[in-house]
Amino acid sequence: MQRIRRGEITRFPDEIVVEEPLEIRLDGNLVATTMRTPGHDYELAVGFCTTEDLFGGAAVTQVRYCAEGPASDFEYNVVTVDTGGQAPVPQPRLGNVSSSCGLCGSATLTDLATRLDPIRHPVIFKAEAIATVLETIGSQQELFARTGGLHAAAVFDSEGTLQLIREDIGRHNAVDKIVGRRVLDDEPTSSHLGLFVSGRASFEMVQKAWVAGFGTLMAVSAPSALAIDVATTANMTLVGFARSDSMNVYSGQIDQ
Repeated sequence: MQRIRRGEITRFPDEIVVEEPLEIRLDGNLVATTMRTPGHDYELAVGFCTTEDLFGGAAVTQVRYCAEGPASDFEYNVVTVDTGGQAPVPQPRLGNVSSSCGLCGSATLTDLATRLDPIRHPVIFKAEAIATVLETIGSQQELFARTGGLHAAAVFDSEGTLQLIREDIGRHNAVDKIVGRRVLDDEPTSSHLGLFVSGRASFEMVQKAWVAGFGTLMAVSAPSALAIDVATTANMTLVGFARSDSMNVYSGQIDQ
């Protein structure tokens, strides 16, 4: 690349984030194709199926790259989540799910939100814990530090300690990778934990957090009006414009 700064031109190699399609299948049936940063693909596929409420109570028995031939023939861009045929046959998503729009346009969004129970007994976080997350998250975003082109999602506890972090060119994908990892690890509950997202708090982000059972969602940018309504219905604490020395609490409660 060429860098032009103050009239001077220099040339040097740069690291660029990769964006490739991932076709997600459930028991061999097409679910969707999403644009993602390769890595943690199994987590992404499981998390996507979880936050889309596709399992119908069925358990994941196996996750694998395409079995129609060597995975390398498909450039590791097809993942199948298996439940032994116990999950309902999914309705395939028309078109690609872009790295930025997430679940935009899905007819199941409102229906899914009305079928979820409110979060029970969410932990009330202290402002100090939120500040601790914000002070430490930057040093954990390895790929962002190298490329400047990735979003991050992270799980943190009541002390502000980061438990898990994932990065992706799509913020929705980063969240799905978090959710998928917790499903694969058979984590029982998330109401005592917080979920950090590096972008805005859209309806889709709140919905994903709700499906995964997180009692608190913290975003560095603004929420939408619908996101606030859904978070309130979910009994979820929603924090926007989060900074180490300030934050806006749109639903729920943060203690001093």
